[in-house]
Amino acid sequence: MKMNIKVLGPGCAKCKTTYNNVLEALKQAGIDADVTKIEDIEEMMKYNILTTPVLMIDDVVKVKGRVADINEIKKLLIEN
Repeated sequence: MKMNIKVLGPGCAKCKTTYNNVLEALKQAGIDADVTKIEDIEEMMKYNILTTPVLMIDDVVKVKGRVADINEIKKLLIEN
């Protein structure tokens, strides 16, 4: 089954960096995944998120409130 990754954030620089880091980590790791960027505040509220950016893998919060670097994301992807 394909991995499902979500990046939650209102579109700030940190959120964009996190999203781009996810794409790069997937490319480097050779992993195919569905990546969704959620910028809508009401949609984010459904996840009970107060601090952004948030990185979710298969609906589990892995990183929140900071930008995860590419190597950290790759490690999370491989562990998943």
